[in-house]
Amino acid sequence: MAKQSMIQREVKRQKLVDKHKAKRIEIKNKIKKTASFDEQIELQQELQKLPRNSAPSRLRNRCWLTGRSRGYYKNFGLSRHVLREMAHECLLPGVTKSSW
Repeated sequence: MAKQSMIQREVKRQKLVDKHKAKRIEIKNKIKKTASFDEQIELQQELQKLPRNSAPSRLRNRCWLTGRSRGYYKNFGLSRHVLREMAHECLLPGVTKSSW
């Protein structure tokens, strides 16, 4: 189980990303449309004034059950440990233990 502080930090980052998403897209579109290099620099500085944690690349995928960040399976939203346990208990439809 991940520390609660780490999980809450991710929740806070997600809220910041959602809050500043429209502004970030707007500034990026302006940067693409401008031909002047000076205007691009000004717009880039405006983009840098946004909070650092509002960038989507700062988000980390976490298991919704344990909060573990490593070994994350995107299709299920689970870490590898929980995925394995749930597959053995037949809690995931369509997932079977492989054998050959």
